[in-house]
Amino acid sequence: LGNKFLSHIREVDAIVHVVRCFDNENIVHVEGSVDPARDIETINLELILADIEHLERRLERTRKAAKADKKLLLDVDILEKLKAHLEEGKTARTFEGFGEDEDVDRVVNESDLLSAKKVIYAANMDEDGFANQDGNQYLQQVKELADREGAQVLPICAKLEQDIAELDGEDRAMFLEELGIEESGLDRLIQCSYSLLGLISFLTCGSIKNGTKAPQAAGKIHSDIERGFIRAETINFDDMIRCGSVAAAKEKGLLRSEGKEYVVKDGDMIYFRFNV
Repeated sequence: LGNKFLSHIREVDAIVHVVRCFDNENIVHVEGSVDPARDIETINLELILADIEHLERRLERTRKAAKADKKLLLDVDILEKLKAHLEEGKTARTFEGFGEDEDVDRVVNESDLLSAKKVIYAANMDEDGFANQDGNQYLQQVKELADREGAQVLPICAKLEQDIAELDGEDRAMFLEELGIEESGLDRLIQCSYSLLGLISFLTCGSIKNGTKAPQAAGKIHSDIERGFIRAETINFDDMIRCGSVAAAKEKGLLRSEGKEYVVKDGDMIYFRFNV
């Protein structure tokens, strides 16, 4: 899809990059051999080239604006250094100061760069390689590269995932048990994504950043609820399940009334009281 594809992933918070980590003569690799580090570098280079083009336009605009507003000279300096960093074939997420310096973070985030996005490398192995991950040299290559980038690695076996997806209920549980796996790759990917992005779930709307206070969580549903926030009546999902209903949990004193400073917890069920 070319530029259309790049514009789509520019909107996401993180990228899941599936990397081939298995040998199979019947499945031809476009490069003629399996080399996950090379494959990752190829994709990263495509993103970096797109970022350089994107950054050049932003740098030109910022230079012009800096003639009238000297405060933007700092942004120009950071953008020039960032562009030079990218031109060395390095991703924006490895730029010096990114994640540590407020000004660098602001400029990089405002630049909306593809190579600055957080990454999960899904290392796709065959069944033997998945069963013996310590001995899988391809997986070790991916882990070493991810460590240098501060990315996460998710070992998976697409063939097993296909088999798991075709099973239901007890059959699925038994199959996972036989494999010595507690959760499917999809479940682990969701958990890995939440961890990478610092997300938790509250059961009214969906996902919020860990540490979000009640009014801002309410705003995820509708801005009016945040603006007119009065209180949050909350109960933990597990407590509700144990009691059998919200009413039963309320009788046991498990439904709490929380104010504006309440930090929403993972798994909270919330009734927002508001007035606008």
